[in-house]
Amino acid sequence: MEDTIDYLVNIILLAGGGLLYVSLLPIQRLIEQIPKGKLRRRWNDLRGLILFFIVGYSGFMFLYWMKYDKHMNLVTPAVFLFGAVLILFIGTLALETADEIKRMIKLEYETVTDHLIGIYNRRYLDRKITEEIARSRRYGVPLSMMLLDIDHFKAVNDKYGHQIGDEVLKGLGRLLVEKIRDIDIIARYGGEEIAILLPQTAGSYAFDLAERLRQAIEKTVMVPANENEHHVDISITASIGVAEFDSQVSDSRIFIQRSDEALYQAKHEGRNRVIAFRNKDA
Repeated sequence: MEDTIDYLVNIILLAGGGLLYVSLLPIQRLIEQIPKGKLRRRWNDLRGLILFFIVGYSGFMFLYWMKYDKHMNLVTPAVFLFGAVLILFIGTLALETADEIKRMIKLEYETVTDHLIGIYNRRYLDRKITEEIARSRRYGVPLSMMLLDIDHFKAVNDKYGHQIGDEVLKGLGRLLVEKIRDIDIIARYGGEEIAILLPQTAGSYAFDLAERLRQAIEKTVMVPANENEHHVDISITASIGVAEFDSQVSDSRIFIQRSDEALYQAKHEGRNRVIAFRNKDA
């Protein structure tokens, strides 16, 4: 019975030592991915503590195997105390890392978001168009894009002021976000123009969606009446140009240009309408 217990203890000690060593591998990979700075130094400190713990653990195994029972009475509680310190360090470091990740996510969000409307900005849009064109070309999946412009937006600013104009843009942004899918990318293209990139979407479906959006915009009060600010309900209309990716679209510039041409035509034909790009050379 005693031999069996000794055997089990030896197995447990060896397994524990192996696990401690293996635990260093993901930590090392994580350290390599963290930029130089305080957080990376803290993770290096953790690696050092684990190495020190491994040394203490190895010392405990040596004393156990050599039957130095008197020394084990001191080493055993020391190893457990150090283990408690190690767990506390890991807990605080994990919290610091989580805070840093949240900070980085917030920073990334701020760099790709239009702060006024709360949708993506032009920089993010350009990146996603390039990515989606590459995906569409590689896998043969459809891709469409629409470019939307508020009709006579300057008149809204001139009549009610830029603050009300900003509220109109915010209201439009909220409406569009509610109406599109999660996979669609909506971004402020510039001024009062908003682009919507539609992955896995054929031109006919994109046109139907654009028409539904146009109707929803026309029926929605963007800024409710306010007696204190002396204005009635403010509604708007929008012109929308739609383009579908095809083999003749070599890059994002041409894709955007097609949407812009369709938008220009929608404005030229009277505004508050949807026009799909048609390749005259095809």
